Amino acid sequence: MRGVALVTTGALAFGVTGMATALGKLEGNMNTVDVTDLIGAVPVPTSTDPSDPNAGQPMNILLLGSDQRDGENGAIGGDASGMRSDTTIVMHISADRSRVELVSIPRDSLVDIPSCTMTDGSTSSPRRNAMFNEAFAIGADKGGDMASAAACAMKTVMATTGVPLTDYAVIDFVGFIKMVDALGGVSMCIPTDMNSSDAGLDLTAGWHTLDGSTALAFARARKGKGLGDGSDTQRLGRQQEFLSAMAKTVFEKNLMTDVTSLIRFLDAATESVTASPNVSSVPSIGGLAFSLRNISTSDITFMTIPWGAAPSDPNRVVWTSEADVVWDNLANDRPMLGVEEAVDTSAGADAGAGADAGAGAGAGAGAGAGADAGADPAAPAPPPVPEPAATKKAGKEAFSASDVTATC
Repeated sequence: MRGVALVTTGALAFGVTGMATALGKLEGNMNTVDVTDLIGAVPVPTSTDPSDPNAGQPMNILLLGSDQRDGENGAIGGDASGMRSDTTIVMHISADRSRVELVSIPRDSLVDIPSCTMTDGSTSSPRRNAMFNEAFAIGADKGGDMASAAACAMKTVMATTGVPLTDYAVIDFVGFIKMVDALGGVSMCIPTDMNSSDAGLDLTAGWHTLDGSTALAFARARKGKGLGDGSDTQRLGRQQEFLSAMAKTVFEKNLMTDVTSLIRFLDAATESVTASPNVSSVPSIGGLAFSLRNISTSDITFMTIPWGAAPSDPNRVVWTSEADVVWDNLANDRPMLGVEEAVDTSAGADAGAGADAGAGAGAGAGAGAGADAGADPAAPAPPPVPEPAATKKAGKEAFSASDVTATC
């Protein structure tokens, strides 16, 4: 008994020490940059819950994919000067932690970019009717650092949408690859052969488990075989499909409830991330993951902000009046598609399911009667013919991580 007790005590002590070491390493992984002084006062989540500093507060996090080409990123993406944000997503986490909603902003959106303050105190001139992703580039070029770039992008989003951003996170090529590889890859249905020499993508139709490098090529590819019209808006749909598949992988591996596995994943995934202090600290990350433990894939929704071709330039886009509704809902912590629409859609789906079930039952009964009338009663009934799975059009309509967006 004494030996068992000593071994158990030693194992527990080792486990606690190992966890503390892992947490300490995780804390130092991310490059934490506070941009509060550059964007002005923003809502700061306050909580009396020591396990979750953001408890009871909605969170609006700006996710930016940077194609900065320095160091390892240059070897992956090729040589290019400056920093740009080809991927921008506003992620809303509801105060009650029942919804996670992600809205993609097309980089070619024409918006008014306000004057931005840089870390050296200088300011940029406001620009009217400019491409959205110029905001990040303005901060990077004039300020010369990630803080100025992220702050200008955040200020532009808040000025054009009315959504108060609480935080931001920027991930580069290397960080994206490490995040996917830390999951052991992400399984996806590739509905058609895809090939892009520019992105280094070559996939055949069917199910594939994408490793980090292949996933990055899939997310970056715009022009080539099986990639549609080569527009950025179609690429956004594929990026949403990948994020949906990644969410499914996280749930399948129980990362939201397995603390050890979650920390191991975050350790690898956060090495190339720059983020605001509120989302880069261990208490915040752990508390947020714990508070989201009860959501399912059906509670995670993706969409591209409603847009149309710009009258001034068919290669640019402008947001439609439906976009105003989406932004207003997010700003006020309502379901982004609206409560009534969400209820009506659900009711329609239920009614459709009921009708399909009824039709299926009727068809089955009719088939059974026919079989009884003209076949051997002892012969087994033929197996039912499966209905093709309904799919959502990623990039063109909202979908949840539990919806089917491609069939193989």
